[in-house]
Amino acid sequence: MIDLELMLFGTRLLSTRKKKKISQDELAKTIGVHAPVIGRYERDEVKPSIETATKIAEALEVSLDYLTGLSDLELDKTIVDTIMDIQQLDSKDKTHIMTTISALIRDAKARNTYA
Repeated sequence: MIDLELMLFGTRLLSTRKKKKISQDELAKTIGVHAPVIGRYERDEVKPSIETATKIAEALEVSLDYLTGLSDLELDKTIVDTIMDIQQLDSKDKTHIMTTISALIRDAKARNTYA
């Protein structure tokens, strides 16, 4: 299973980079490597260090779990940031916000089911 997950890295790196319209050059400059290295990662010729993989995930605004295949959800950075903000609130505020979010999700699912 781990080998399959590691093989996903290059594929997901390539597809995410292209979806976000970022060139290999741009990504390389952002994370501090040479452009040909990005191509080698995308072709699964070499694997980045955990530090470099983390920089890639941050630059592409996806989770490291997504890039490595541990999750199939490509989390939106704004959602993750909002969750982080909620985590820092006191218990009472968290409860109110989560109750509201749960109700909105329930309503959206119901609308989608009967649409």
